[in-house]
Amino acid sequence: MTKSNIAERPAFGAILTMVAGSIDAYTFMLHGEVFAGLQTGNLILLGLNLGRGQFAISLRYALSLLAFFVGTILIRLLQRSHQLRDNDKRRRQMILAYEFSLLIIVAFLGKYLPNLLATSILSIAAAAELQEFRKLAGGPFTPLMMTGNLRTLAETSFDSIVYHEAAAKSKFKTTALIMITFALGGASIVAILIPIAGTWTILFPAVLLAIAWSLIYFNAD
Repeated sequence: MTKSNIAERPAFGAILTMVAGSIDAYTFMLHGEVFAGLQTGNLILLGLNLGRGQFAISLRYALSLLAFFVGTILIRLLQRSHQLRDNDKRRRQMILAYEFSLLIIVAFLGKYLPNLLATSILSIAAAAELQEFRKLAGGPFTPLMMTGNLRTLAETSFDSIVYHEAAAKSKFKTTALIMITFALGGASIVAILIPIAGTWTILFPAVLLAIAWSLIYFNAD
């Protein structure tokens, strides 16, 4: 892999998954048990609460889904702009800075924002990350959805142990790294920090985004 593809390296992907896990844990614990990025979970909870007739609770999940939808469209507009369409480095820097800014807004205003608004802002931020960063080590990648990664982990562990396939072993290591950083590097750290820092905990994934931005900035074109 060339140096210019730093955004597709496992270490960079691990940073993004830590951000994703952190944001989801943050909104779940502090803003009404809603996921900012894990929209499959929100969709299930939306259906469950609609079935129970709990329409007010259903609204929080519906708004997160809508915010994620809008956030994806905003990044798609950026991706298709003539100025940034072929400039991956500049576009990714802009998107990381944009996501960072949204997290900073929630950090400073988190105590005052209604849960629905705080979660919506972070859902827009999560959508930006998922829409832009979709490749890792030459293959498809999502920093949010772990079901597919779990399937890949099972498949590659089998192929590497039983059939001794080098490619499967390499993919197994990458996938395991992503899953561990999502759960332990992201969600667990946020759970530890929230009793200490409260709403300021969102600065943790913001710092990770700043690191990701720096890695792209100092990487050769």
